[in-house]
Amino acid sequence: MNKRFPVPTVIIFILILLAALFTWLLPGGEYVEGTFHPVDAKPQTWQVFTAFYDGFVKQAGIIVFILCVGAAFWVVNATRSIDNGIRSFLSFSQKLERFSLMRRIGVNNLVIVLVMLLFSLFGAVFGMSEETIAFTALIVPLALSMGYDSITGVCMVYVAAHVGFAGAFLNPFTVGIAQDLSGLPIFSGMGYRLVCWALLTTGTIFFVLRYANKVRKRPESSPMWEADSRRREAILVESASATEDTAVENRPGRGTWASFLLILAALTAFSVFYPVTSITMGARELFVPGLIPLLTVVFAVWGTLILFSRKKADAKTRLILLFVGFTVIFLVVGVLGYGWYISEIVGLFLALGIFSGMAAGYPANTIAGKLIEGAKDILGAALIVGLAAGIVEILEQGRIMDRILFAMAGSMKSMGRPGSLEVMYMIQTVINTLIPSASAKAAMTMPIMAPFSDLVGVSRQATVLAFQFGDGFTNMITPISGVLLAVLGIAHVPYTCWVRWAWRFILGLIVAGALLLIPTLFVW
Repeated sequence: MNKRFPVPTVIIFILILLAALFTWLLPGGEYVEGTFHPVDAKPQTWQVFTAFYDGFVKQAGIIVFILCVGAAFWVVNATRSIDNGIRSFLSFSQKLERFSLMRRIGVNNLVIVLVMLLFSLFGAVFGMSEETIAFTALIVPLALSMGYDSITGVCMVYVAAHVGFAGAFLNPFTVGIAQDLSGLPIFSGMGYRLVCWALLTTGTIFFVLRYANKVRKRPESSPMWEADSRRREAILVESASATEDTAVENRPGRGTWASFLLILAALTAFSVFYPVTSITMGARELFVPGLIPLLTVVFAVWGTLILFSRKKADAKTRLILLFVGFTVIFLVVGVLGYGWYISEIVGLFLALGIFSGMAAGYPANTIAGKLIEGAKDILGAALIVGLAAGIVEILEQGRIMDRILFAMAGSMKSMGRPGSLEVMYMIQTVINTLIPSASAKAAMTMPIMAPFSDLVGVSRQATVLAFQFGDGFTNMITPISGVLLAVLGIAHVPYTCWVRWAWRFILGLIVAGALLLIPTLFVW
């Protein structure tokens, strides 16, 4: 089904051609000191072929950001630490069955809640999307073994991660890029985004728990009942085999010790130079003495316990997970306390990738090779950002961008601020059914939506949130989402079956997004 639709690159180039055509059809105009004035348009012709270069130059910072973050996470994923950590978590949760209190609460319910919280956090913090494909092969068999169906397994991983992705508060691929393109401090407005993430995740968990318990009581109520009953044992056997094949040597080596000591030395120096941290959230500023030294001590103690633990077999995994956890912590502290921006965040993630590779025992050439592999893997998304920015370049060079904004503002004046915000949300939602790439959509729409929101009196933070919601929800149902189709293929869930089951849930998320946007008119 995906083959019937053009890829995002083709769609964006078609939009560039349409933008050039509009420069011939629409009158020009521009804003001068906040006042709109008609001017002659400049029809664009061969500029459609230079638009990519112009857009690439304009968005060079974002493109490098995408490449570096993608490269770093490729190394982390290559160590299989996150995979092993999740397997350990699942094994631990199943052992809780021996406690009577846990049996009364329902260990299976607890597993669903904790797994969904974990993947929702991954989506909200790291923008997990493609990685859910691999975890689907692990979680779907687990869901089947607990008496649920494959749809429940897909919800535990894919749906949880993408709901977190939509309501993200630290996702560099949505919040970070969209705020940068909108001229906002990166990761600002985190408080209300945390509220949105918590509400959306909680609602999704309750929805999935209700469905899962219904399926467990009446298996025939599942649309996948017949297919799941035929392949339950086969999937469990395949999963067990895959787990054996991916077992790796995990004892700490010289690289593991070196990575830990180098990070500890850097944190110690950081503690000396920055003994007091000033946390800024909106108009409030909070001085926190000893925050960096305290985090350094926690890192030192925790890492030492891992390296000297008797459980040497999983020391590398636990140490790399410690690196990932402290990366998140220092991302928040750096942004809120020290005004970190794209360059510092890129440096932080590159350090995560390099030190994770060292901890895993990779030689320098291997680490460099995996960084390059990661950059290659995400290169398509980075190039799309440059190409999408070319649309705006054509409109601006043709002098019709301000004319379009003026017309949009005039058409929405009667709607008021709430109506204008909801229309922007619906526009993003519709565009997402054609272009699921978040970075491409941000590059294409935010340079237009951000100044438009100024004209209609809506804050740019609200516009970014409308982009997030519009980008996230329909990813879980659009047939041109490669991640969705891959997940459904691994779970053996037909796309038509998924649509019949999921459309009401997706519609509910879209409505919830529209309601959560309303307070932004007063919060921001």
